[in-house]
Amino acid sequence: MKPLAISTLTICGIDELDAQSTRKVSHVLSVLDPDWPELAAFGSYGDHHRVTLRFHDIIDAASGKIMPEPKHVAQILAFGTSLQEGSGERREGHLLVHCHMGISRSTAAMLTLLAQVYPDESEEALFGRLRAVRPQAWPNSVMVAFADEQLSREGRLTHALRRHYGHQIKAQPNYADWMTRLGRGRELEMAL
Repeated sequence: MKPLAISTLTICGIDELDAQSTRKVSHVLSVLDPDWPELAAFGSYGDHHRVTLRFHDIIDAASGKIMPEPKHVAQILAFGTSLQEGSGERREGHLLVHCHMGISRSTAAMLTLLAQVYPDESEEALFGRLRAVRPQAWPNSVMVAFADEQLSREGRLTHALRRHYGHQIKAQPNYADWMTRLGRGRELEMAL
């Protein structure tokens, strides 16, 4: 993300946050369940800018759950814009994006930021970048669809997501069972 003067990108889950505290994180995008408490781990991070979004990691409406909405993706893009606007003030930075496990919401958020920063890069290349940062990435399809629309990618991100899911199922066969148990069968069906 050189246009943002961000030299390091990290995606992780909550249980990995403590290990990141010594890595000079300058910017954090937290994606948490609405009822999750504030995280104590950030107390040891030193000076950093953090934005927290709260919604559940679901792809179908469920009673008592908050779906990802277009406004959440708009907030991710606003975060990306703020990184771009502040890039002249720093030589380098470390962006950490996390959710509960560092697999779905956080990887969809990072993909959104990558697509924003590299508007001319192919969707396949963006997913390649994402896998380089977080090999176990399984981006939330609802969030990716909103990013696709808001970034005027005309369905290309969603089509590339299908291929990415297919890649991940081959690379990590246990994902098929895991996503089925999580009620994410519709995403499995998307895989080509």
